[in-house]
Amino acid sequence: MLGKGILWISALLFTGYGLISFSYPEIPASFAGLEMTSGDAVAEIRAMYGGLQTGIGLFCLLAAVNSGYYRAGLTLLVLGVGALALGRLYSAITTVDPVTTYTYGALLYELTTTMLAIIALKIQTKS
Repeated sequence: MLGKGILWISALLFTGYGLISFSYPEIPASFAGLEMTSGDAVAEIRAMYGGLQTGIGLFCLLAAVNSGYYRAGLTLLVLGVGALALGRLYSAITTVDPVTTYTYGALLYELTTTMLAIIALKIQTKS
């Protein structure tokens, strides 16, 4: 139940944010304090925030509804979202510039999602 829950929540959040970011790349850029000064910048934001996040969300949806992808979906959350959390945490600790609630909120989501996916994997392994 825990694993399915975190997969469904991740499916909704990643897909929703990804589709918004794909359609309106200025939204994630402004959240993160980024300036899009070229077509390459727009393509990068649209691809990474829009395309990649939508793909991750759809894979989480597949894993939530198809038990054959369940472990893979949880593993994706552990490795992918966990690596995001490590990168964000390292940056927050080592940067001389202050970070905002955007970084702290994203970090809280990423650490929570990673830990819940780890617990769900351990529960499934014991079953």
